[in-house]
Amino acid sequence: MHIAEGVLTTQVLAGGGGIAAIGTAIGLKKLDYERVPRVAILSSAFFVASLIHIPVGPSSTHLILNGLLGLILGWAAFPAILVALILQVVLFQFGGFTTLGVNTVNMALPAVIVWMLFNSAVQKATNGQSNDQNECSGRRKNNSMLFLSGFSAGFIAVLLSGIFTSTTLLLSGSEFLNAAKLIVISHIPVMIIEGIVTGSILVFLKKVKPEVLQVGYALVQKM
Repeated sequence: MHIAEGVLTTQVLAGGGGIAAIGTAIGLKKLDYERVPRVAILSSAFFVASLIHIPVGPSSTHLILNGLLGLILGWAAFPAILVALILQVVLFQFGGFTTLGVNTVNMALPAVIVWMLFNSAVQKATNGQSNDQNECSGRRKNNSMLFLSGFSAGFIAVLLSGIFTSTTLLLSGSEFLNAAKLIVISHIPVMIIEGIVTGSILVFLKKVKPEVLQVGYALVQKM
């Protein structure tokens, strides 16, 4: 869902750049220096995900993982995604420098939105808060809640990215209507796969390194 240069109007580019700058500034302000390595790892994961292409008819799509970044990083997803997109422009010519702000908003704003929607449920499931007196049953319920939250976040993040990208194109001209529809439709399989991947990763992290899931929670305490 990278928008190339020379497609968008100056007004849309300026608006996207402004929103991206604000989001990145907020993310950097809330970022604890001790967590920079984790942010870097997730930024790398976002970068690598774009290289894993999935055939969809005559074309292809790829994983995005912005839902996962949002759940773990909160507002810090903005600078993490910005850095990854810069590397994609420099190394693979995905998108462009003039559209960097718009592409960042289309990827990072959905990440922040799903964090706001599902962070509370993720923290509850990770911390093992359950009213069930049976420990095993309670653990299963927490894992199910965690997976469902991750699935929903991954699915919705890609859906919102598709909608935002399509809207960005439409704001630049009605001639992009067919392309806007195709963007959303072609990413439906990716929405489902992203949901499964995000939910599975959250359950795995809870088992092996649950403190990673506290990053987004820690960042919200600085608000």
